Amino acid sequence: MKHFKNLTESENKALLKFPVYISLLAANGDGKMDEAEKKEAIKFSHIKTYSADELLVGFYKEADTVFENNISQLDDTLPKEKNSRESVIKHELSNLEKLVLKLGDEDRAALHHSMRTFKEHVSQAHHSVLVDFIFPIPIKGFTY
Repeated sequence: MKHFKNLTESENKALLKFPVYISLLAANGDGKMDEAEKKEAIKFSHIKTYSADELLVGFYKEADTVFENNISQLDDTLPKEKNSRESVIKHELSNLEKLVLKLGDEDRAALHHSMRTFKEHVSQAHHSVLVDFIFPIPIKGFTY
């Protein structure tokens, strides 16, 4: 596996957890990742394998193969208390950001943009499910 040439194999492997930690942080608004958020994160990981910036397609294909396992494992091992959980996730993201800083400008920009879309998508998981259930017909101001 050699997604980013400026990183070692172990660094590339560690970076595969970046979208998982972003998803966990986005879901931590209520202190936990529920099934709707987890399902959306996994689904979005699959989508990213063919919709990501071409610089990231290989990265996402590899990340997708371990995403579901990583998200379950990390969700189970992270602290359950909201603030502690958030602190640990942010610490891990800070460590991963040190790896991202080793990337070239183009790769770094593409990865940062992609992680923002991950965060936004998972953050909206409850909104999408709830709005679609309660308001299945588009209503201006509620669904768009």
